[in-house]
Amino acid sequence: QGALPAAVTGWTGLGERRHDGIGTGTWALLTLLAAVVLFALHGLGRGRAGHAWVLTLFGDYRGSVRRTGLLWISPLLRRRRVDVRLRHWRSEPLPAVDASGTALRAVVLVVWRVADTARATLGVADHERYLRDQVEAALARVLSQLPADAFHEETRTLRDAEAVGEALTRMVKADCAPVGIEVYSAQPTGIEYAPEVAAAMQRCRVAAIDAKHRDGVLTSVIDAVDDTVGRLTARGIVELDDYEHKALVRDLTVAFYTGRSGGEGA
Repeated sequence: QGALPAAVTGWTGLGERRHDGIGTGTWALLTLLAAVVLFALHGLGRGRAGHAWVLTLFGDYRGSVRRTGLLWISPLLRRRRVDVRLRHWRSEPLPAVDASGTALRAVVLVVWRVADTARATLGVADHERYLRDQVEAALARVLSQLPADAFHEETRTLRDAEAVGEALTRMVKADCAPVGIEVYSAQPTGIEYAPEVAAAMQRCRVAAIDAKHRDGVLTSVIDAVDDTVGRLTARGIVELDDYEHKALVRDLTVAFYTGRSGGEGA
């Protein structure tokens, strides 16, 4: 009315009342139409590769959208964007203890992704925080099963990185599966003694290595002395009674051991 050409108003039967302009009812209708259009445009969005939207309506799960490109989703639905790409997380040094109660610090590298967007978004408050907590708990369980070092015996220790990584991956994967997180690997990149015990454990390690080295030297010296005395007596070069045999063995042992220790020390 007063805004459209005469041909249009005559065809619609509105008549020509230019002086009246647009009435209140028409304004209300146009306003409602504009509001509906703006509300509908609010549902437009862009789907990106490696991301998904979790849709809920008044707290009820309505599905997930993984498509890419321009999308239209009902504005009544609440959208939560979730990263579904393969991701990795390197932890800060985490505290733990070994089987003997020695304090340790370990850094873990976790490779993971969100496999079930609904569970990861709605099943837990923060799935990334949940993952970090489960890694810390699993690390404490795995490291407490073995000693960090076995100084005086041959046994499995935490220095077997492959076995520790397999056990840690298995535990973290089982703990994170209920919330839709798929864990590919959880590998410790470093296991060290805590600063407060590092110096003492290093001294123990050096002492154990030195003791093992001395045992090896002594074994080789005894073998050499036995071989030397055996050759001398077998060829008839010397004839020894009990006392002389013991004295010769003693003197050769001292000479050989002194020579080995002095030569290696030099």
